[in-house]
Amino acid sequence: MTKLFAWYFRVSLIVRILACLAAGAAVGAALWTARQSAGMGEVAAILRVVEPFGTVFVHMLKMIVIPVVFFSLVSGASQLAVRQFGRVGVKVIGWYLLCSLLAAVVGAFLAMLINPGSGADLARWEAIARSSEPVSETAAPAVTGTATLVEMVYRMFTNPFEALATGNFLPIIVFSILFGLAVRVSIERAKSSAEAERLTGLIGMVEACRDAMFRLVGWILEYSPVGVFALTTVNFGRYGPTIVGPYVSVTVGVLAGIGIMVLCVYPALMLVTTRRNPFGVMSRMKEAMIMALVTRSSAATLAVSIRTAERRLRVRNELAGFSLPLGATINMDGVCVHLPMFAVLAANMFGIHLTVSGLAVLVITTVLASIGAGGVPGGSLMLLFIILETMGLGADQVAIIVALAMGINPVLDMFETMNNVTGDLVCTYVVAQNEQLMEPENT
Repeated sequence: MTKLFAWYFRVSLIVRILACLAAGAAVGAALWTARQSAGMGEVAAILRVVEPFGTVFVHMLKMIVIPVVFFSLVSGASQLAVRQFGRVGVKVIGWYLLCSLLAAVVGAFLAMLINPGSGADLARWEAIARSSEPVSETAAPAVTGTATLVEMVYRMFTNPFEALATGNFLPIIVFSILFGLAVRVSIERAKSSAEAERLTGLIGMVEACRDAMFRLVGWILEYSPVGVFALTTVNFGRYGPTIVGPYVSVTVGVLAGIGIMVLCVYPALMLVTTRRNPFGVMSRMKEAMIMALVTRSSAATLAVSIRTAERRLRVRNELAGFSLPLGATINMDGVCVHLPMFAVLAANMFGIHLTVSGLAVLVITTVLASIGAGGVPGGSLMLLFIILETMGLGADQVAIIVALAMGINPVLDMFETMNNVTGDLVCTYVVAQNEQLMEPENT
């Protein structure tokens, strides 16, 4: 048994997840077939036994989402050396926000074009949603109308402790960024070395908490193959072949959006701002891009990204050491492509009508939520809770969409992370070119 466990943990996590996804789909499809023919009660009993193993995984993710977002954002914002970088820091943050906004717009456009889940049998999905209130009445007002956008702005500035207790994400994101910036400014304006040391110690404590949370995320992800198997088995066992359509359409949409960002948006922005051959520059980023694809973690790729920026792109250390760690925390362009796709899928599944103003709220919320992805594998899964709850979905309805996302997230996460790291390096290179922070050619 010990050898079996040792062999299991030696196998790559993504291989284990994909194997469990395939196994869960096969078992679920077999149960669905059996359910159509005869033993409906027996199949339902089997699904009830399997389901808790997947539900536990969903609750694990919900357990860690708030602390991961909080500590990641405070740590990232406190990295800003305000006096040292000044205009450069503003440019870096502005670039990250611009690219995230463009990615969210691309994701929302493709989501409306592909319209994932539009052909699904809504009655089947609603039958297992245990929310007692009608979805169309509770969810639609949350994403329509100008008043909703104003209310969202109001909710951004509420009591942070109340927000932490109630799981209201937007105030947590805003408070975390402002708190991190306040700590950095306080350090730079400290009147004594003792005061600066105390504040630096506070940053160190926050970073230690963040690292501990990332470790906890790693443990939970080790359980993810079991959770994915259970969730996929239940999904295919209940829905049968109807679930394949949303999987394929969402995967195609996300990969198409990432392709547009990497092959069109980034090269166009780089060409306009630097007048350099964008594909020649991006070819020098391939080492970091491949590492991001394999590790599925912007944070894990950070050392390779910094080395690539300094050695291959000739960006000075003072910029690379500031821009890339910050980007690993707040620049999640791949996530911005991903989240609108599942939001539209949820809208189709549960009969929510998305208006133009509702899409605008979705894009803005996606950009704000993506700041807290944390740069760890599967970070986008945790942010789905933010997007879907903002749409007004009940907890059980959110769990359905998250369960769907978990099944294909390992594949999507690889390409999303590659997109994120590419965006970080493009931003760093463009700012370095415009601010004369490049090393000479002969060094």
